[in-house]
Amino acid sequence: MRKSAMKKPKIITKLPGPKAKEVLRRDSKYISPSYTRSYPLVIEKGKGVWVTDIDGNTFLDLAAGIGVVASGHSHPAVVAAAKEQLDKFLHMSGTDFYYVKQAKLAEKLAEIVPGAKNKKVLFGNSGTEAVECAMKLARYHTRRPRYVAFTGAFHGRTMGSLSLTASKSIQRKYFAPLLPSVTHVPYAYCYRCPFNFKYPSCDLACITYIDDVVFKRVVPPEEVAAIFVESIQGEGGYIVPPRKFLPALRQLCDKYGILLIDDEVQAGMGRTGKMFGIEHFNTKADIYCIAKGIASGLPLGACVARAGIMDWQPGAHASTFGGNPVSCAAALKTIELLEHKLIENAAAVGKVALERLKDIADKYEFIGDVRGKGLMIGIELVADKTSKQPVGDKRNAVVYEAFKQGLLLLGAGESTLRLIPPLVISDSEMQVGIDIIESALKKIFRVG
Repeated sequence: MRKSAMKKPKIITKLPGPKAKEVLRRDSKYISPSYTRSYPLVIEKGKGVWVTDIDGNTFLDLAAGIGVVASGHSHPAVVAAAKEQLDKFLHMSGTDFYYVKQAKLAEKLAEIVPGAKNKKVLFGNSGTEAVECAMKLARYHTRRPRYVAFTGAFHGRTMGSLSLTASKSIQRKYFAPLLPSVTHVPYAYCYRCPFNFKYPSCDLACITYIDDVVFKRVVPPEEVAAIFVESIQGEGGYIVPPRKFLPALRQLCDKYGILLIDDEVQAGMGRTGKMFGIEHFNTKADIYCIAKGIASGLPLGACVARAGIMDWQPGAHASTFGGNPVSCAAALKTIELLEHKLIENAAAVGKVALERLKDIADKYEFIGDVRGKGLMIGIELVADKTSKQPVGDKRNAVVYEAFKQGLLLLGAGESTLRLIPPLVISDSEMQVGIDIIESALKKIFRVG
């Protein structure tokens, strides 16, 4: 999309630097130990895809605040939109009062979310709140008590969404009892098919299993309010399902009058080279959960459903801070930027990156799979291509080594590196990142 000089990360201190160490000491004393930090980055400022820490070290960011800063760090147009709203008012609670930005954003979401435009929106502050809203709405509308979700799924950490989450057991440990009416089924993880089949000869066994086993022996389908699915699994390992999976899931839901709820928290808002991940599969859901990249860093979540489904009465559900006017202003500007080149850029840069990463994978026995759409890319690391044994410790070591070389990465799943840069990244910046990834891989796996 844009040309830039061959800028590279610049590390001028031992990591963490002296100023960072002081913040880490204070953080350790006062911040909950439940947070997961892969490396000791203490950010001072960010611009585009570049982050500077408190000691003056400059990093290339392929993590984007866990996929949040879609338009890059501190995009001037988003900052200007937020400042303009800040000068007017910060909060009025759209659950009890009215203001322009909330109505305009709801109208825009009704336009861009797949399906007919007769939709309604409930705003929250995060992805987990969007999911909690969808859970309640599904029960309210169908009067059914049960849900189906997928192994590997991450839908949030509050008690309802956590009941759907099945990404890592540590996320659920000691929090039982969770909602008792959630049944988990295998996701279409073709690289590690739980049925030991191959696609397409498997005839989508992961779908027929739900119908032939779960619905006949475990859960009456007439009691299922909704099936929750990520169009591309995020925390589970950046897993792209085969193209017929979501259409078949849609058909299964229609067969039994079950709502299909699409969690687009990580795959949505242009991340995959389309506005929403589900658009790659020519399928539409009944309810959508949106957050992360929607407001380029300001807290905002949205549950979007057809008007005929979002039919609950006043008082049934609300959020005091949901639809904050500053966040709505940032979201409107973010969507404008996405529609004018950023989605296109995600598709173009992602295509080139995926091709190069697949070429790299062919060179090394420890890269089992490379997959993705747009700028949502996963690199699954293994002991070797034959055994496919996960190597989580080495994956973590690669993430840390990349940090030492000035690149910000995150893991996903048991043994996968995820690449989720801001959507403003140029091809040359992405290639710099891939160079560092290959360098880190070679060091950790001891390639000469």
